[in-house]
Amino acid sequence: MNERFFPTVLDGAAGLSARPGRADAAAAAVAAELPTTETEEWRYSPISDSDFVELLNGLQPVLNAPSAAAVERAEQSRQAILARFGSVAASVLILDGYVVDVQLDPGWAAKGLSVEVDDGRWLATPPTEPTKFDQLHQAFSPGPLVIRSTGQVAVTEPVVVVTHHDSPSTLSCPHLIVETAEAGELTVVEHQTSSPGAGLQLPVTELTANKASRLRYTVVQENNDDHLQIGRQLSSIDGQASLTSGVAAFGGRYLRLRTDSRLVGRGATASLIAAYYGDGDQIHDFRTFQHHEARDTRSDLLFKGTQDDRSGSIYTGLIHIHPDGAGTNAFQTNRNVKLSEDAWAWSVPNLEIENNEVHCSHASTVSPVDDDQRFYLHARGVPPTAADRLIVAGFYDEVLSRLPSEPARQRVQELINSKLDRRVGEQSAQA
Repeated sequence: MNERFFPTVLDGAAGLSARPGRADAAAAAVAAELPTTETEEWRYSPISDSDFVELLNGLQPVLNAPSAAAVERAEQSRQAILARFGSVAASVLILDGYVVDVQLDPGWAAKGLSVEVDDGRWLATPPTEPTKFDQLHQAFSPGPLVIRSTGQVAVTEPVVVVTHHDSPSTLSCPHLIVETAEAGELTVVEHQTSSPGAGLQLPVTELTANKASRLRYTVVQENNDDHLQIGRQLSSIDGQASLTSGVAAFGGRYLRLRTDSRLVGRGATASLIAAYYGDGDQIHDFRTFQHHEARDTRSDLLFKGTQDDRSGSIYTGLIHIHPDGAGTNAFQTNRNVKLSEDAWAWSVPNLEIENNEVHCSHASTVSPVDDDQRFYLHARGVPPTAADRLIVAGFYDEVLSRLPSEPARQRVQELINSKLDRRVGEQSAQA
């Protein structure tokens, strides 16, 4: 990285607090090398491509809060997203990593819902073996947005967070913490968007479901096609609690998300879902860890994606049954459909089992559209392009049915339809 990331730039950063460890993290980030494709974790990523490195070298961190004009532009995006929902418990606008507006319903606030920036809450579960990108996040994130329920209250209306990257050639580092109280219930829906112009976003999300609580989180990512995103999701699920985490990835030039899900209390449950669709030269890159640390826990992972044109996807996952994980039920499934000969997908599920009293399975597929399904539709008069569209749309039904937010589900369906309509239009123009 260049001198724009040296610790000295923090001295003039009006938008960043003097949080302990910032300067040390900046120094560590500058000293650290970029990951390379020589390591298994980054093997199929574009991290070593010359144009990728050139783009990273041209970035600068966002050191000050956004301008009023930028906030006004992003507010229009938030209002368009909120129009999809009925009433909400709260809505938040995050711009270039900065929380610029919080609107919390007074009724839910009185019942114990809290939505605020708290720079003292910082990575309750630090990532193991932090990368250069983790150090950059710690150095240049303005501070976490903390969404927290207190008392045994079921927040029946969603909290909607709009996270927008506005400034081209910049690095932004949004940080979201969501925490349910014991026996509480909370739903959070995040929409990630970006303006035209290549930039890099390093989001971190921490999800904590305390005992006997229910936490539902969905993120819909529809960044501009030249945007880069390298993110982390860290979750902890206590006894008899459940987490449903849904990810929908459709935009960006390169999106990478590492998910670490820890089931730390007896009877904890995690449902991990993802839908993604790449076209052009997009790459979607997922790395997941299901850590069963307590007995009688259950996790179910289902990731489904489509690759068209020259796009690609990477999935590597690990189910880790710890020594105290007796009674675990853990499942991991990744399925991909290739619509083009030039598209590609790598899928590598793994198991690490340290207790014999468990039930685990993993599966992965990478294949073109099913010929039998295609023949069935052709035989009934459905044209080839329309047949493929119907098959791919149906391919996502299983994932969409599990997303924990109806408005988010509808938006994901629209994004899938938009991708498919573009493909049908291009094929019709070539005919």
